[in-house]
Amino acid sequence: MTTERTTADTLAKTLRDAIIRFSRRVRQARPVGDLTFSQLSALTSLQLAGALTPRELADMERVQPPTMTKIVGKLEERGLVARTPHPTDGRQVILAPTDEGRAVYAFNERARNEWLAGELDRLTPEERETLAQAAEIMLRVARG
Repeated sequence: MTTERTTADTLAKTLRDAIIRFSRRVRQARPVGDLTFSQLSALTSLQLAGALTPRELADMERVQPPTMTKIVGKLEERGLVARTPHPTDGRQVILAPTDEGRAVYAFNERARNEWLAGELDRLTPEERETLAQAAEIMLRVARG
């Protein structure tokens, strides 16, 4: 194995570990409430993607359809998600966040952003610039 490959492998492990820890910390910054991580994740996916079929949402969340049915049921009970008939396939429905669902999403998003902004305020300007550059690179890598 070349030194270049070893360096890339080491960076990949370090970066993956940092991303996992960072993601956990951001999730922990959400307001304490009665939405589970899975429910909030599904609501977020609907908010970002727009209307989806239950199958599309399950695929996006990487869960089995029966699991997604339970998650969506809980979100519907709370009035956060609504079903409408599929425009071209009468056997399917389309899921979308309600006004209340969009408000809950926005509230959680603000809380996480406020936490992160506070953490970034503690960094030096140079560190913030480095993170800005890293974020652009990570987005490029994520897009493939």
